[in-house]
Amino acid sequence: MSETEETGKPAGGASRRAFLGAGLAAGGAVATAGLARAQGAPDPLITEVQDWASAFGDPVDAAPYGTPIRFESHVVRRNVEWLTESPVSSINFTPIHALEGTITPQGCAFERHHSGAIELSKQDYRLMITGLVEQPLVFTYEDLTRFPRETRVAFCECAANGGMEWGGAQLEGCQFTQGMIHNMEYVGVPLRLLLEEAGVKPEGKWVYAEGADASSNGRSMPLEKAMDDVLVAFFANGEALRKEHGYPVRLVVPGFEGNMWVKWLRRIGVYDQAVEGREETSKYTDLMPDGRARKWTWVMDAKSVITSPSPQAPIRHGKGPLVITGLAWSGHGKVTRVDVSLDGGKNWQEAELTGDVKSKALTRFRLNIDWDGSEMLLQSRAIDETGYVQPTKDALRKIRGLNNVYHNNGIQTWWVRADGEVENVEVA
Repeated sequence: MSETEETGKPAGGASRRAFLGAGLAAGGAVATAGLARAQGAPDPLITEVQDWASAFGDPVDAAPYGTPIRFESHVVRRNVEWLTESPVSSINFTPIHALEGTITPQGCAFERHHSGAIELSKQDYRLMITGLVEQPLVFTYEDLTRFPRETRVAFCECAANGGMEWGGAQLEGCQFTQGMIHNMEYVGVPLRLLLEEAGVKPEGKWVYAEGADASSNGRSMPLEKAMDDVLVAFFANGEALRKEHGYPVRLVVPGFEGNMWVKWLRRIGVYDQAVEGREETSKYTDLMPDGRARKWTWVMDAKSVITSPSPQAPIRHGKGPLVITGLAWSGHGKVTRVDVSLDGGKNWQEAELTGDVKSKALTRFRLNIDWDGSEMLLQSRAIDETGYVQPTKDALRKIRGLNNVYHNNGIQTWWVRADGEVENVEVA
């Protein structure tokens, strides 16, 4: 199978196989791509018996619950210490620059807590449904597991993802600029089934979801959304939720901003209007240039970011074949196309979308090029099934001003220098 057939797109002027083959054939010596070796010098990793091939490895139960090998210890969530007054009410960031595919491991998925991650057991768990219902109900964890389940892959993005970039390029690393996002396969009970069990009265139009932590974080959503694709979830990526993700039960609200995905879910209230609680009036509104604030901007618009190369993932192998890859998503449905620019938006090439593109979930894109070692201004823009095109930052600012924190889905630019290092910049 040719390179073109494997990827579905040409790999640029010189084929990858020809490039690597040239190194292998040089003077009959053994060489490795990206690692210069003296011509004719033997590679001890090939010619000598290594320690790992001379002794037993770890037994099967050395790590009953597996953890990444130590060589990958740099692939971790990170926070920005100056961003919040306390790490208890704060956020950390997914290392999206170091991950591949679309599913985020739970151990790497970003966290946002309003009063810290609490420890709540399944035995102590209770979920109440109250308000405008025919029969108020209380469910235990075991009760929930007896309802029919659904599986849904969905991205969860903080409304403030990219928020520090409103005023210009701020932080080096797509983990910090765009890493308030994760994408997991959730299993749970459709909220619709629980509401139908309680019987929503005709005057019930809004649902208020509230968490069991000390912040009592709560958010309102229209009944139509609650009856559509919202899950009361207790598994993610095949295992129980992690403590920091709301163990034992959280809400999954596909396409909506992350603060709606209430963790340690304790109560669902049905009302005739929005509750307008603290978390939906003190924050999570969009301040406009004229002083007014947009409310109920729940849906996360189409967005994309190149994860490699990026400031934390520079080019180390020099000229030649280069895989440009990144993530795209839309809260309105499926991503249908991603374009990549090498010159700051002057010219665009269509990237390859990989795998099974899902609605309201992360989509991986790749573009294979033959890099000649010259500088690049890398950008990507996503287009979703509604026809919406990810805007430039300037286009957003013309409408939304500079007072915003939330919903910045403007195009991100990475400046790739000739030495392969990458910086976060803006194109004027």
